[in-house]
Amino acid sequence: MKVIYEDNHVIVVEKMPNVPSQGDKTEDIDMLSIIKAYLKEKYNKPGEVYLALIHRLDRPVGGVMVFAKTSKAAARLSEQVRERKIQKEYLVVADGKFEKEADTLEDYLLKNQKNNISRVVKEGTKGAKIAKLDYEVLKYNEEINLSVLRILLHTGRHHQIRVQLSNIGHSIYGDQKYGTRGRRKANCTLGL
Repeated sequence: MKVIYEDNHVIVVEKMPNVPSQGDKTEDIDMLSIIKAYLKEKYNKPGEVYLALIHRLDRPVGGVMVFAKTSKAAARLSEQVRERKIQKEYLVVADGKFEKEADTLEDYLLKNQKNNISRVVKEGTKGAKIAKLDYEVLKYNEEINLSVLRILLHTGRHHQIRVQLSNIGHSIYGDQKYGTRGRRKANCTLGL
């Protein structure tokens, strides 16, 4: 685990791909448990360590995560997330060449709890929630037909980026659930 920043209230770490943000039915080791064990050992804490998950990254995704070390920090950070004062930005490798160099995607997503998938549905579908993101193409490699995007989320829906990009024919390279290619080669050097 790589710690990027830590003080008395928060800890910011790098999440590696294929590690869940929190415990799930697989019982695989997760970021919340890893960091709790780290804090317990580092500060020689007896008993249970307080640590709050402020946001999640999907299991296959790697990136920066923020955790609260106190209930006061958790409340304040959660409020900032709800009020959209915290900006979430992602870098993504996606299939194909985009028609537009930058655009906003706005869809309605419906989550299927049983199958743990989401899909784009028509506005007005019962249980559907609005999902909005902006993307900007940073680079396109014609030889391997892949694009690097910067994504700014306006909403935080279940599998949002993965579903919205797949819906427009540009699934995330290597995505096991919504993708179309690169499933076995996702960790290769992409030449981008």
